[in-house]
Amino acid sequence: MRRSFGMVFAIVLVTGCQGSEVISAPEGLMRIGTGNAGGVYAVYGEGMAEAVRENFAQVTTEVVASDGSVENITMVTSGKVEVGFALADVAADAVAGRPPFTEPQPIVALANLYENYVQLVVRDHGSIKSLQDLSGRRISVGSRASGTAVVAERILNVAGLGNDVIRRNLDIKMSARALAENEIDAFFWSGGLPSDAITQLMHGTDVRLIDLKEVAQPLIRAHGELYTETTVPASVYGLSSAVTTVSVPNYLVVGRDMPLTKAYWLTRLLFDEQQKLAQTHPEGHHLDQWTAIRTYPLELHEGAARWYRSVHR
Repeated sequence: MRRSFGMVFAIVLVTGCQGSEVISAPEGLMRIGTGNAGGVYAVYGEGMAEAVRENFAQVTTEVVASDGSVENITMVTSGKVEVGFALADVAADAVAGRPPFTEPQPIVALANLYENYVQLVVRDHGSIKSLQDLSGRRISVGSRASGTAVVAERILNVAGLGNDVIRRNLDIKMSARALAENEIDAFFWSGGLPSDAITQLMHGTDVRLIDLKEVAQPLIRAHGELYTETTVPASVYGLSSAVTTVSVPNYLVVGRDMPLTKAYWLTRLLFDEQQKLAQTHPEGHHLDQWTAIRTYPLELHEGAARWYRSVHR
């Protein structure tokens, strides 16, 4: 019989340099800002919410769909959600107060979760063979308040295409449907691997990913080393070969004012329930205690930091 996390670990003693401290189980509201249906945020967030429900009877949990990183950070800082998924590049803009934010945002991180991969999807037998072939084409650059939109615009500008494409702001499911119905010529998506909406699209439409090697290093030089040149393995979507792209980490972000108790237990829950989260989506396998603390330029919430210290001694 499965033991209840919330019952077994109602309180925990965290031992540090100053002695022992009791951290009681959390209670209250836990709203999780996720992302587009068909993306990894939505799936991962549902898995997290279910884990919280199973382990903490005193916590009321709700999943809040959103456009993605930008909206999630805005909802965290406005108190509409307690926790949200956000790309590291967007989080960096948030704490620096750079556009699309108008001032520095008071956010911190609980963990570096996994990598997002930029995926530029086109029809397999169409005439778009490279990034430059997007000139004059109808392109979905992602939802307006998404991390996809941020990186898509940066890639288009680095490639010299900033004024040469016809933009549409569609979420991942709408983008996939529009491509299948020939309403757009390509779409950008920044997500974990595999992203369900792309997998589903491939069941009825022949598509492929455009190689982004030509902009990988220019993007890194222009916007910093939160971006990494990498590849989408051929096996992920049954491609004919691996495709070069850029990746960026995903952080789980909260407000600076989140109670220590909630931050501590939610961080611990990610690891204690990792196998179940990995069953929800394969990206859950990539959570690692040593990588999780690398949340530059965001600080770790003190509650999260205390849990990491307790296991890293």
